[in-house]
Amino acid sequence: MSTVFLFPGQGAQFAGMGRSLADAYPEAARVFEEADRALGFPISKLCFEGPEDQLRLTENTQPALLAVSVAAWTVLRAKGLAADYVAGHSLGEYSALVAAGAIDFADAIRLVRKRGRYMQEAVPEGMGAMAALLKLPEEKLAGVLEQASQGEVVAAANFNTPEQVVIAGHAGAVNRAVELAKAAGARRAVLLQVSAPFHCPLMKPAQERLKPDLEATPFRDLSIPLINNWQAREVRCGAEAREGLYHQVPNPVRWTETIRLLIERGASRFIEVGAGSVLTGLVRNIDGSVTAQKFGEASDWEKLGVAAKA
Repeated sequence: MSTVFLFPGQGAQFAGMGRSLADAYPEAARVFEEADRALGFPISKLCFEGPEDQLRLTENTQPALLAVSVAAWTVLRAKGLAADYVAGHSLGEYSALVAAGAIDFADAIRLVRKRGRYMQEAVPEGMGAMAALLKLPEEKLAGVLEQASQGEVVAAANFNTPEQVVIAGHAGAVNRAVELAKAAGARRAVLLQVSAPFHCPLMKPAQERLKPDLEATPFRDLSIPLINNWQAREVRCGAEAREGLYHQVPNPVRWTETIRLLIERGASRFIEVGAGSVLTGLVRNIDGSVTAQKFGEASDWEKLGVAAKA
């Protein structure tokens, strides 16, 4: 039975995340201590206590989620549970690459702090938006986006499941796409509470600002293969991993393709490593025949432990 570790991205955060791990496991507590040292401020306190408004700031959200994911992965590793593949949703790809040995945790957390800041600053507040389109007939997506654009940017940002596509772009174009999607047969089309329009061409300024930081960061070849966001393909070398992180910024997250490829490669057990359970739900919607579990709280081990010993 092949096991995949999945690492969540922005949107999974909540005040209190990681606290039970740090309280129960010394190795998790050490990860949070290292995160605080690397950033020069107590990101651990923000994870454990909030406040929510500070945790929601993208430049805080991204390193906070990375710290929780790496703390959870460190516990799984200490307990002898290993993965055959890794994947991460957007920001989660950095966590996956830490788990695959491609990048040091301290380097990764400093990178995602900058990445969050660059993404936040790429589009003035209020100018961008994102929306989730549910059960829009697949063949109608391109037409909806083309009709909604009217000279503005609107593009697919996340292909999350066969029935859920997230779009991003200029606020006016996204609002038009929401109405057009409803008219085209979408069951629901809802605006998302986000701070910026991620994974669309409006993020190109953030991509270019991130480039020198990525190039200055050492990357090693992976000890476990990654399926990346940008192309939904297997990555094993450090240079390809770095290139994927660069290209994912303005391009869509190909999550449905990622999970389907992993299942083709023999994956039958998926463990979401970090805050929340968003990815667990997405996996179940993509293929209900596989096992999807999560590990982000100390109490989650009881459910994983039996299977880990099997």
